[in-house]
Amino acid sequence: MNPESEHCVIIRFDYGLDSLQPLHDLEIELDSTLKQNGHGDCDGHEIAEDLSDGILYLYGENAETIFKTVKPILEDCSFLRNSRALLRFGPPEDGVKEIELSL
Repeated sequence: MNPESEHCVIIRFDYGLDSLQPLHDLEIELDSTLKQNGHGDCDGHEIAEDLSDGILYLYGENAETIFKTVKPILEDCSFLRNSRALLRFGPPEDGVKEIELSL
């Protein structure tokens, strides 16, 4: 795999809704937007058993481009609270540049 295609954006957030449907709908929108623009894809989520918080995983060739593409969608999403984005510029290994941003 090309190391450049291993860039990722990891979104950590507080959730707290009673249903996963809004999160699934958001994933579909993120994935569609990323693929439509050729910038990557949404590779799913992790969510706490009590639905209190979660993580979204986005992958592609450029973490900054991924983030810029999805940022308006995430900022417009009322049910994600205290969101933070980790941009990783390469594969998951020691020494890879990372930047953390608040949304």
